[in-house]
Amino acid sequence: MNNNYYIERNLSATISRKIQNVPVVAILGPRQCGKSTLAKALLATRPDTLYLDLERPSDANKLTDPEAFFSFNSDKLICLDEIQRAPSLFPILRSIVDEKHKNGQFIVLGSASPDLLRQSSESLAGRITYLELTPFIINEIMDKIDIIKIRKLWLRGGFPRSYLAPDDRESFEWRLDFIKTFLERDIPSLGFRIPPGNLERFWKMCAHNHAQLLNRSKLGESLGVSHHTVQTYVELLGQLFILRILPPLETNLKKRLVKSPKVYIRDSGLLHALLHIEEQNDLMGHPVYGASWEGFALENILDSSPQWEAFFYRTVSGTEIDLVLQKSQQRIAVEFKVSTSPSVTQSFWSALDDLKCNEAWIIAPVETPYPIKNNVMVAPPETLIQRLQN
Repeated sequence: MNNNYYIERNLSATISRKIQNVPVVAILGPRQCGKSTLAKALLATRPDTLYLDLERPSDANKLTDPEAFFSFNSDKLICLDEIQRAPSLFPILRSIVDEKHKNGQFIVLGSASPDLLRQSSESLAGRITYLELTPFIINEIMDKIDIIKIRKLWLRGGFPRSYLAPDDRESFEWRLDFIKTFLERDIPSLGFRIPPGNLERFWKMCAHNHAQLLNRSKLGESLGVSHHTVQTYVELLGQLFILRILPPLETNLKKRLVKSPKVYIRDSGLLHALLHIEEQNDLMGHPVYGASWEGFALENILDSSPQWEAFFYRTVSGTEIDLVLQKSQQRIAVEFKVSTSPSVTQSFWSALDDLKCNEAWIIAPVETPYPIKNNVMVAPPETLIQRLQN
């Protein structure tokens, strides 16, 4: 991988804006998603900044007397990386922030562990804003539709070292190492005493159930644990940006609706590594092929458009829409099809009638968007992303 190759992140402009308006900006996301690289790139464009990596002993030692250190560097914008390593800093940050009475004092980087969120919210309420950085998404790696790049991102996922690896084998092996490190080091470092083998089996079972309804009792029986323990695993991996739990749409229709949520592995590259899918041909021949495309496209759409609420719609009789987006009085239906010549069943049209959507999209790996009916478009993910952002 070319370590000097920097890809501009969508979050950059938002971070710069928040620095002007909030004392502390927290950038949260999974390890290795590019938080440090992004922060260093932003700091390089500004005068009077300071970056500390709290995993590095030499940097951590500088905070032996944090009040003296922050006082001496009071004129700088200070970035504290891996902030979850030093939770005792939060009350001190509050004191410094209140004393200086100005915005743009600190950037803190870390995982969204429950302890980090609790301590930061308790100590810095009203002084901090939280921003989520995801692995690479489609409109960060291309400025026009490029199906080859889309398929590469889909196969490898968006973690920078995976996507930018010199070949598929190196990418696959990096992801296997990431999974091992995540289970054996990252989870224990956050204070959780869960046997790595149990959590790995659960993670793999979620991969096999990707884009399907979450059945906690069934998963618990397979793992030999209670459904309450499964819920603990779900919440943990959700807070660490590994799982996405998509809730069902609750609407006042005279129909019996499915009430269980759907579960997705958020990064398609990790999904494929868990299922031992190494190359594009392996993916195309795997039973998860269609579900993998659904999760990949859905994640890109939701990561790019956080202002929209997201649900799925399914009746007990089987009428279904993969994704329903809502904002204010707008409602958009989205169906995912892995075919380059997608078609939909009568169930799709019935669901549109049920929901009275303003518009509908069929998201497929096509290069050119085209309509199939009034307000119903077939398109690649980035076309819908642009529509939602505009």
